[in-house]
Amino acid sequence: MESLIVELGSRSYPILIGDGLIRDIGDHVAPLLKRPRTMIVTDTHVADHYLTALGTSLAMANISFSSFVLDPGEGTKSWAGLARLTEWLIGEGVERGDHVIALGGGVIGDLVGFACSIVKRGCNFIQVPTTLLAQVDSSVGGKTAINVPAGKNLIGAFHQPALVVIDPTTLETLPRRELGAGYAEVVKYGLIDDADFFAWCEEHGAALLAGDSAARHKAIAHSVAAKARIVAADERETQDIRALLNLGHSFGHALEAETGYSDRLLHGEAVAAGMVLAHQFSAANGLCSAADAERVRAHLASVDLPHSLASAGVNTDGATLAGHMAHDKKVRGGKLPLILTRGIGQSFVTEDYGLDAVAAFLDGDASADR
Repeated sequence: MESLIVELGSRSYPILIGDGLIRDIGDHVAPLLKRPRTMIVTDTHVADHYLTALGTSLAMANISFSSFVLDPGEGTKSWAGLARLTEWLIGEGVERGDHVIALGGGVIGDLVGFACSIVKRGCNFIQVPTTLLAQVDSSVGGKTAINVPAGKNLIGAFHQPALVVIDPTTLETLPRRELGAGYAEVVKYGLIDDADFFAWCEEHGAALLAGDSAARHKAIAHSVAAKARIVAADERETQDIRALLNLGHSFGHALEAETGYSDRLLHGEAVAAGMVLAHQFSAANGLCSAADAERVRAHLASVDLPHSLASAGVNTDGATLAGHMAHDKKVRGGKLPLILTRGIGQSFVTEDYGLDAVAAFLDGDASADR
């Protein structure tokens, strides 16, 4: 088992990484509990695979529990899903000192985290991510939210977990498409500020997706360490340090909005296409070389991830996509900070480009890749 700490003073918390940790989770949860009771929230897909094993481990540690099983998919991360979950937690008698376990991918983690931030003005939660995307990104850092018609993650709060438990063996039951969506977030850490790690992805990404256990462990541990470092430096995204984690997301969220936050385009797939667009926009404006932009596009294409508007299933005008971006939660003073790049591993935040320039790019240079 590997472990590291997200350093946030009195709110610091550990991240544990190891095969089979779900079967041993009771031993890690017990020391946190003020009373030997917890609640598990998951979805139907994950429940079929891991709810029994997790519950057995809790029972062996003399921890009683109840469980709430939701429908899978982004549609659950909504006002309706939040209402159902908070009412269930209250009905179960949740207390501020309790720890609710979020067992699942990013949807479950985001929803449970937000519910726990508001129920009784805040209770604790534990992340047990079962998808690659959640393991390397969304389970760490305390960003919790739901989606609304105007945009993704627009209603939410910063609420850090008390513990993150990552069991890479859960990836063995993950569909290839979901695995690929998570891999996009792995690649992101190389493109932000670690060119050597991007080169590692180019060499080992295909093996990771094919089931190479060592590659998966390396990718998870490296990504989590990078995320923990960035979160510790800028927890609430006030210094443009944590904002770098949004590389590809402004473009990607616009693609998700255009496809209705549906299974037509998974979040990680949208981020993949968004990272390509961010690099191509940077190249079009003389910030990075066309060769670097092509290198990013080529790698994501080689692992069957969306790498253009067309491969993301989007065929609409630039003004419409830019209009989606106008609702981005990062807008400040009417301007949208964009995460652009001076080259692989050299991302930065800028407000030098308006949405009119983005729309023109999407209608021009980006449309050539349709």
